[in-house]
Amino acid sequence: MSASNNPAPFPHWMLREIYEQPATLAATIERYMDGEEFRIENCAAVLEWLKRVQTKLVIAASGSSRHAGLFAELVVEDLSGIAVDVEYASEYCYRSEKSLTNAAVLVVSQSGETADTLAALRKANLVGHETLAITNVDDSTMEREATVSFPTAAGRERAIPATKSFTAQLLNLYLLALMSVLSHDTLDASELKLRLSEVARLPGQIEAQLKGWDEAMHRVAHHYRDAKNFLFLGRGIHYPIAREGALKLKESACLHAEGYPSGELKHGPNALVAEGTPLVMIATVDRSDADSVQRYEKIVQLMRDMREQDASVLAIANVGDELIGELADHTVYFAEMREPLLAICEIIPLQLLSYWMAINNGIDVDHPRNLTKAVLAE
Repeated sequence: MSASNNPAPFPHWMLREIYEQPATLAATIERYMDGEEFRIENCAAVLEWLKRVQTKLVIAASGSSRHAGLFAELVVEDLSGIAVDVEYASEYCYRSEKSLTNAAVLVVSQSGETADTLAALRKANLVGHETLAITNVDDSTMEREATVSFPTAAGRERAIPATKSFTAQLLNLYLLALMSVLSHDTLDASELKLRLSEVARLPGQIEAQLKGWDEAMHRVAHHYRDAKNFLFLGRGIHYPIAREGALKLKESACLHAEGYPSGELKHGPNALVAEGTPLVMIATVDRSDADSVQRYEKIVQLMRDMREQDASVLAIANVGDELIGELADHTVYFAEMREPLLAICEIIPLQLLSYWMAINNGIDVDHPRNLTKAVLAE
């Protein structure tokens, strides 16, 4: 990728970096996979580290990286049976060590220098935990100080809002979950190969859909150009994506947005649902997964209820889902795939929504006010 200081042919680095995601995900796949198998020379240290993770893993991170950690909690627990807790890095530093015994610690940070996450890593090292760092900057402090490093391959990210670095984290964490299967023997070898072959196809699937997502979100942002509040809703693995979608809108467009588990809407936040507060509802489904189908059915019912309240709904749905298309005011569609891969894809149009809302509001999207790329002081 060019080292130029100009984002051409795009008007902003954020948009360019959104469009770079098929290439950056492909770079991660090339680094850690060889066809339908892991590239052992690049994965051996992580695989050995996972063997030493017996029963508990604590993930410490902040901001977008913490949302990636919430994604990891679900995929690691579901695939390996390892219990996972996700901590705000700024809170982990002050937890009693009595509550964190016999845990390995994973830190996630784009820069590898985030102050509170680095403090969490150093606390974990000091008391003798096995530590793993996922960072996006070669030779960062976290990469050097962790027991093992598992870097992403997103390349330099110039816009302050995380885009390609976030999807790279999600992919690394899904690969980590699949590696945990090898270390704990919890998945059939043929199923593991199938999942890795699906990962290998992911960049091409995103590339094929990216322009359409951009055009759709440009239109949606124009429709919602006067909105000042948004609620993002998702169930299960889609909840962290709802959280990240809301954070992107706050960072990029300086608008108020909150992300909630879909089932929590009626436990208070529904009081905010009114004209001028659009709902962004993630309603994709993995038809091969009974739990995913059950979550989807709950989302459909909630969407019906919101339609009766005259809520304005932007839905994220599977291609061909006419039911969601009828219930929502606007729908952005996705090719069907396994649920963790759907989650990686879903954030991309939400990044584009944030970008276009920022442009509507005249925001310097690459450098939003009061924010820095790396938080170097707590």
